[in-house]
Amino acid sequence: MRFCGIDLHSNNSFIVIIDQQDRVVYSQRHANSLPEILEALSAYQDELSGIAIESTFNWYWLVDGLQERGYRVHLVNTTAVKQYEGLKHRGDESDAKHLAHLLRLGLLPEGYIMPKDKRALRDLARKRMQLVQQRSMQILSIESVMQRYTGSRASSNTITNGSHRMTSPRCRYTQPR
Repeated sequence: MRFCGIDLHSNNSFIVIIDQQDRVVYSQRHANSLPEILEALSAYQDELSGIAIESTFNWYWLVDGLQERGYRVHLVNTTAVKQYEGLKHRGDESDAKHLAHLLRLGLLPEGYIMPKDKRALRDLARKRMQLVQQRSMQILSIESVMQRYTGSRASSNTITNGSHRMTSPRCRYTQPR
């Protein structure tokens, strides 16, 4: 039985495959190309217990491609791996080996692999939440500036409705002489 860890980056992936004694049987950097990665893993497909992949911003294509080819994929919850930081070394190869090691030990903190057909809705909801938070931050910033220069607080409704004009007598700023 063998265990695979993939340290996924924006344009390349480092693949490490270990055996049950933690000996490295494969270690190589590959371009983020599904055919290239599948080719690298094909010699080990029947022996692989699973593949641990970092849940970076770009994991969809790799997880989907590997699952479609019959691989058992584990999406790593990278924030939870930090608790093992004392064991972790720096560098892509050691990171990939560490993921494979955690998978072998059954200690791999996993994230949920959302079904393909539901990801777009989840991503849209996340983006909306982010935009709402940014909007609130901007409104609070405008309220603060207006209060600084006028001495009075404008409500967020006044700001978002556009009924308060920066040209009104209360909002005019005169340069001190």
